[in-house]
Amino acid sequence: MRITGYRTLTTVQRWGRPVGDANGVYVDGVVPVPVVVVETDEGITGVGLGPHVEAEVIFAAIDGQDPRAVTALYDRMLRHTFKAGHAGVVFGTIGAFDTALWDIKAQAAGEPLWRLLGGNDRMVHAYASGLDIGLTDDELVATYQTYAEHGLRAAKLKGGLDIERDRHRLSLVREVLTEAAHGTRPGLMLDANESWSRKQAVRHVGELERTLDLTWIEEPVRRWDADGLAAVSRGVRTAVASGENLTGLEQFRPLIAAGGVDIVQTAAVWGVTHFLRVAALAHAYDLPVSPIGNTPVALLHAATSVPNHLVSELQDLRPPIGVAMDLHVEDGAFVLGDTPGLGIRIDETVMTAARQRTAHAPDGPHIRPEQAGRRLLAVTPGPCRSTAEETFDTMEREDR
Repeated sequence: MRITGYRTLTTVQRWGRPVGDANGVYVDGVVPVPVVVVETDEGITGVGLGPHVEAEVIFAAIDGQDPRAVTALYDRMLRHTFKAGHAGVVFGTIGAFDTALWDIKAQAAGEPLWRLLGGNDRMVHAYASGLDIGLTDDELVATYQTYAEHGLRAAKLKGGLDIERDRHRLSLVREVLTEAAHGTRPGLMLDANESWSRKQAVRHVGELERTLDLTWIEEPVRRWDADGLAAVSRGVRTAVASGENLTGLEQFRPLIAAGGVDIVQTAAVWGVTHFLRVAALAHAYDLPVSPIGNTPVALLHAATSVPNHLVSELQDLRPPIGVAMDLHVEDGAFVLGDTPGLGIRIDETVMTAARQRTAHAPDGPHIRPEQAGRRLLAVTPGPCRSTAEETFDTMEREDR
């Protein structure tokens, strides 16, 4: 079998409500989802969800190769882009190709990827993650009631701008999940998305810990700040989770060595091989791993085969437009199917139509606010981050 070509596509995730975090909000709830499709001379195609940046250069590294040599081809792609390939969006493009190759390998073997990788249990424990910072209280409660109906008993909220608002919102979700579980205490997490300084993080989390039992605080300071993450971990009872925005293993080593991460996260966009290697590194230090992403299907398959998987993120209960997957959510877990490969099927016509109706979003969580890590006062997030920043600027001027 040989690799003969590839296609790049883009679809969207339609949440039907605002989604975002401390950095910004997609008001219309429409988020672009890039897709890479790899073709072979035997008619088997693989699908990877991830960026297209430098796709032509990266594909040249695997063109004509046997797609079943996945891990060797992963390193080959890294070598062909070693100036830029160990970080950022180019690393994501490598991850998309890598995921597509694993899809092909498992299809060629006639097995679902979870079985090919040596997994035994097709169920992968999940937690709810609504990207919910732009929701009203009523919307927040309704959103997590839906998650609870699917058996989820742990939830991660977006926050970091206002201690009392975070306490209030976490308490609302705690009530929803406790009631659904007939009194069993749920797991609660808070994601600050790198919005604090070290002292802000310790103060904010410490104050929440007076009344709430938090499972973890996610990305309290900048992703690369090993000493800062370690300082936060020492200063609070809550576990520190980070890693979704880190790429090569060389970026994880300093954090682990400094004691800056208690739960190691990896983003679905970085690919299967990356996840397996990070999981092995974390396991050597007795640390758990937790995949991150809206459509982490490839890492769910991989998670079944590692001994230190803790729980995986479940964002939208629906897949991106034009994407069908052989999995469902039941009793608080992803349940993987028996379709060979990743079990992903795409409808390119539907994808194209969805993309053509989508406008470019000028604001959103992909833009870091100017005042991040330097806020003096609490901020009440509005429907978009720019409004909140204007509010802060007004308060700052009045204070002067």
